[in-house]
Amino acid sequence: MEGPAPRVALMVTCLVDLLRPSVGDAAVKLLEDAGCIVDVPRQTCCGQPAYNSGDIADARELARNIIAAFEGFDYVVAPSGSCAGMMKLHYAELFEPDDPWGVRAQALSAKTFELISFLSDVLCVALAPVRFDGKVTYHDSCSGLRELGIAAQPRRLLDKVDGLERVELEDAQACCGFGGLFCTKYGEISNEIVSRKAEAIIASGADTVRAGDLGCLVNIAGKLKRMQAPVAVRHVAEVLAGLDVPAIGEPRP
Repeated sequence: MEGPAPRVALMVTCLVDLLRPSVGDAAVKLLEDAGCIVDVPRQTCCGQPAYNSGDIADARELARNIIAAFEGFDYVVAPSGSCAGMMKLHYAELFEPDDPWGVRAQALSAKTFELISFLSDVLCVALAPVRFDGKVTYHDSCSGLRELGIAAQPRRLLDKVDGLERVELEDAQACCGFGGLFCTKYGEISNEIVSRKAEAIIASGADTVRAGDLGCLVNIAGKLKRMQAPVAVRHVAEVLAGLDVPAIGEPRP
């Protein structure tokens, strides 16, 4: 990488912080291996749950917290299409055109990226050699795919992992049924959607399913476990970083 090392602020995300810290570890490793200086500012929720439920006042306050904490860096990166999408596309919508916070929100938006797209499209990295022996399929999360255009990037990087055989998932672009608050408000519909996703994963013959959003992965892992399907569930960053960690839903040592 030419020039000074970029200063990258990692938006850890609530789910990673509470449920799967190894995703944050993987993100830091991938960014540092790519030559970035990584910092993890003190942070709150990005505000997406409040925004999606119509609580604009609280979403605006959370956005102010994030903007103030992250705006001093060259880039802002999140291992989540949904959180990155909220910060990149919706923060500016929370403020009036003449509100100074709106200007700051637009500036933050311009330098905010989802982790895998940042590695692939901005840094154009050649990954450090890693190996994963197994057959892997990939699920496209709704926010990453439809809001940020993330589809080819994770597949391109997964195809560089030694020993990994990637098989395409039927209806890979179909929702998993999580949808943030959707799965709690519409449980029966969510269960029907994730059941179809789990059946497609099993039919693919893969022994591992990967995705870029932890909400999707937790939802899929829960359904596969209830179906007693022998398919491991992991975040795509974990294999790209070469981390040897238990699959989501498996007990930790």
